Amino acid sequence: MISMNKKWIIQHPNEQSVQHLQQQLKLSPIAAKILVARGCQTVEQAQKILTMDEQALHDPFLLHNMDKAVKRIEQALEAGEKVLIYGDYDADGITSTAIMLHTLLDLGADVDFVIPNRFTHGYGPHEQLFRDAYEQGVQLIITVDNGIGGIGPIRLAKELGMDVIVTDHHEAGEELPPADIIIHPRVPEGHYPFGELAGAGVAFKIAHALYGEIPTHLYELVAIGTIADLVPLVDENRYIVQQGIKYLRQSQSPWVQAFCKVASATQSEINEETIGFYFGPRLNAIGRLGDAMPGVHFIMSEDSSTAKELAELLNAKNAERKNIVAMITEQAEAMIEADDELKNAHVLVVAHEGWNPGVVGIVASRLVEKYYRPTIVLSLDAANGVAKGSARSIEGFHLFNELAKNRDILPHFGGHPMAAGMTLAIEHVGQLQERLNKQAQSCLTVEQLIPQLTIDVPVELSEVTVEAIEEIQQLGPFGVDFAKPVFALEQVKVSAMRKIGANENHLKLELDDGYCTIDAIGFNKGYLFNDISYGVALSFVGDLQINEWQNRKKPQFMVQDVQSNEWQLFDLRGKKQAVSWVSTIPKEETLFVVFDEQLVPHFEQQLQLPVTLAEHVEKSDKRYVAVLDLPPSEVHFTKMLQRVQPQRIYAHFYTATSHYFSGMPTRQHFSWYYSFLKKRPSFSLQQHIEPLAQHIGLNVDVINFMTKVFFELGFVTIEGGLTTVVENAPKQALEEAPSYKVRSAQIQLEQKLLYATYSELKQWLDKQMMQVDS
Repeated sequence: MISMNKKWIIQHPNEQSVQHLQQQLKLSPIAAKILVARGCQTVEQAQKILTMDEQALHDPFLLHNMDKAVKRIEQALEAGEKVLIYGDYDADGITSTAIMLHTLLDLGADVDFVIPNRFTHGYGPHEQLFRDAYEQGVQLIITVDNGIGGIGPIRLAKELGMDVIVTDHHEAGEELPPADIIIHPRVPEGHYPFGELAGAGVAFKIAHALYGEIPTHLYELVAIGTIADLVPLVDENRYIVQQGIKYLRQSQSPWVQAFCKVASATQSEINEETIGFYFGPRLNAIGRLGDAMPGVHFIMSEDSSTAKELAELLNAKNAERKNIVAMITEQAEAMIEADDELKNAHVLVVAHEGWNPGVVGIVASRLVEKYYRPTIVLSLDAANGVAKGSARSIEGFHLFNELAKNRDILPHFGGHPMAAGMTLAIEHVGQLQERLNKQAQSCLTVEQLIPQLTIDVPVELSEVTVEAIEEIQQLGPFGVDFAKPVFALEQVKVSAMRKIGANENHLKLELDDGYCTIDAIGFNKGYLFNDISYGVALSFVGDLQINEWQNRKKPQFMVQDVQSNEWQLFDLRGKKQAVSWVSTIPKEETLFVVFDEQLVPHFEQQLQLPVTLAEHVEKSDKRYVAVLDLPPSEVHFTKMLQRVQPQRIYAHFYTATSHYFSGMPTRQHFSWYYSFLKKRPSFSLQQHIEPLAQHIGLNVDVINFMTKVFFELGFVTIEGGLTTVVENAPKQALEEAPSYKVRSAQIQLEQKLLYATYSELKQWLDKQMMQVDS
């Protein structure tokens, strides 16, 4: 048995719907399954995914106040007013700033931008930066990807005589800022057909309205912001990202080419994962560690040398960020593991002085992944008495709403249902933790605290082809609310397996369902080599990819998780030194058993582990059993299994003396030997056994055995080392001799346990395990 890392929820798309889409749209079975799993029940619904065009974009003037915003910006253009774009320090904020900057520069504006420093100013509008803008003669401030919560600073800006246009997409509080104009897809609620635009998406809509046509040259920027901010990839976000990927692949922009070079990405193969895992993190890193302004300069760069220099800066910051994250994560995990009360809490809150507040959100995500609890990670500033940090949540705990219940001790916070940032007094950290734990206990069930993996596309090996995988790739982009499919291969077996990589920490497998095979790779899954046994039905979860080598394409399964409900047999027979294989066994979960009491000290010395005598075995909390020696009988073995009920059996079956190959002498052998002894009044077996063995062609052990059988049946006597035939001894069957019975049973047992093939042994043990289960 192999336990899964998460609770699997395997969904099976409606077969009739799958077949309907497959036939009507000429799709592969897998592509049809994905569409049905994404809610497409009709051909029309599927075609909206398959054939999106500009009609997917909503009229930007449907956004509340868009007409007023355009009018005010055009007024600034005509009057030559000084305009300031006020951005944010994450990837969405950087791209939003660049979109608005590109647009206003194109239109001839006197425009500049500023991005608050995460450490100096914090998130959102800042009074000092607004005062600086006023002193520089700014007459119009346009916020991008922030501002909906900046009530105080925006009030100050108005008092100073500046106009403010807020463009944002974050959750709005009960009170809105006193801005002249607010452009927000959900404020007021329900006015716009799609409320899930990223900050870059809102900026893109304003650009569309100002240009009077779709600004296709900005698609690459809005795609990066949209993917990096993890907004749903449905509706117009989906079309925006599709177009952005297309433009990025063919872009001549120096910054795109420089980005690809430092990220080791192939420009013609850019997809949503390139953006999400390579571009986005590098843009985020610059703002996490300090001034984010170079991120905007990078995207705005028009020459290769500047783009290269800034790309290398972003790359270096990203590497620095990774090291800091690893260090803080290690410290946070140590704090949790050392505190049982904290470890068992419904909400994890960890705080430490000196942690970089720019990366604590990533740390929170790592902790959620490990502990599957809503998590807040705070950096403490003891000098100012302030705690600043980030939070990440799990399904069932709406982070923004739950934090909002604590406004009295949480003066500054913002975010989404699954992520948030906050600042509070250090003295209130403990109180916040207590309150959130109580809130979580009332809304999170035990079931919700178990990490789940939803598998929405079970596939058969016969369905997996290169063509089908290429078709799957055409269904992208995948992301939030249009998730990349998680594939399941159920009830397949491993026909070949080996560790790969310099440190042998990866796994290469061949999976077989009896009709088809597929190569599989498990990156960082090398540890499974000792957990997977052959001949067992397994289920694998992962991704389907194409492996191209020397112009040949083959399907390949990328293993994410594996499980099996079957018990497993691990064949350790013939490995003479137990110490050579004991390291491959999870020792804490394994009961080491011997049947021969004399072997207990032998194995304990070899293994440096406690060894249990089989007759002393009771019901064990160990999940696995290692059988070190050959049992004396099937009955002894089965009784031990019934008491342990193992999920795995490690079969060593050591025996000092094997009778299998010397075998059972035939009746002719017994008859010849008896006649031999009868012709000699007395025979010194010890003296003559070696030449006799050579003469008869049997080994010494067999001759001693036949002698013992004759003795037990009363056919001979043995005195003073001399064997003498008993005259007129009563006739008895050879099978009646105890030693004959023992040897016969031993040979049969060795045949079943020690010398059977793996499959024969597995089949025999299957029967025994069925008895155990019943």
